[in-house]
Amino acid sequence: MNRLKYHHDSAPPSATQSNSKTPAMQGFDAEFTDLVDYILRITRRIWEGKQVGLCLDYYSADCPVYTLSGVTIGAAEVTQNTLATLASFPDRSLNAVNIICGGDAIDGFHSSHLISSHMTNLGDSDWGPATGREATILVVAHCILKNNQIVEEWLVRDNYSLAQQLGHDPHLVAQTWANKPISSRLANWRNAELERLREQVVFNRVAAGTDAESIIRGNLQNIWNAKMVGDVYQCYAVDACLHGVSGRQLRGQDAIARFYTDILGTLSDLRFSLDYSCQQPSDSANQCAGVELAARWTLSGVHTGSALYGPPTGATLFILGESHYHIVGGLIVEEWNIFDELSVLAEVYRARNAAMHLAAP
Repeated sequence: MNRLKYHHDSAPPSATQSNSKTPAMQGFDAEFTDLVDYILRITRRIWEGKQVGLCLDYYSADCPVYTLSGVTIGAAEVTQNTLATLASFPDRSLNAVNIICGGDAIDGFHSSHLISSHMTNLGDSDWGPATGREATILVVAHCILKNNQIVEEWLVRDNYSLAQQLGHDPHLVAQTWANKPISSRLANWRNAELERLREQVVFNRVAAGTDAESIIRGNLQNIWNAKMVGDVYQCYAVDACLHGVSGRQLRGQDAIARFYTDILGTLSDLRFSLDYSCQQPSDSANQCAGVELAARWTLSGVHTGSALYGPPTGATLFILGESHYHIVGGLIVEEWNIFDELSVLAEVYRARNAAMHLAAP
């Protein structure tokens, strides 16, 4: 099917042949050679090409999109949100840093799309009045796809850095967000996720294993849930890099260990869950290239420490995150760790607002 037969198509013809490393594209338009090609081409058409109506083709009518700032349902809402974003940032581009795939045609293909997004703020937005400034942030979109459509998506953006680059005070933006009531959809999803974490997370230590998924799953269990932060020194390379949010650019094991202790010291009763992972197999002809692995994760904890987010509020905080790892010789040499810290900060201010309301005479 040629969906753009009578319309402008900004996506160049596919330059790749079908790749044995990516799943066969059963149920998808014949033009797409593999899942990476599908993600690259529909993203280019919708955003840079501004053929926003294609969201109605490429998203299912009941597709949920989960973010820490809200939950949308269905292709129509995705279409309107995309138009609203382009009204604020008309030149927004989404440049793929990496796309890691998994799944199958029966249960659904998975794609984890790590994006460097550049934009100029020419219209008012959720961050505040238009400033005319340019910004570049990291985004990860994890999608489940069936029959040529995205049927479920988890989306994380470095909104804290976006606020900073636009010239806004992230704390003032977070306070503004905190003054708005959260939607019932967001509240219901958040509450269900908190209940899942309470029921499923265990705190025992495990053997990490030697394959890429076991290395990540085991070490994250030990570091987050068993509080064995010193395992950073056995699973990260000495000169490893962690590209984080809110200006975090960390190099070396000590800096990365502090990343974990800052969060663990801020949130008591922390519960971490690695919810899905997929990997790009290494090329057997070039084992030194290593393995690329994507992980979607959630965590919760009680705000009882002051290392991050100011004086403790006692609020239960929830974080949705996505990470990409480059693993060589059994060690993490590079990580991209992305979550919406501005929405986390808004939740802290929402708890402060509630405490002030209770204390008012």
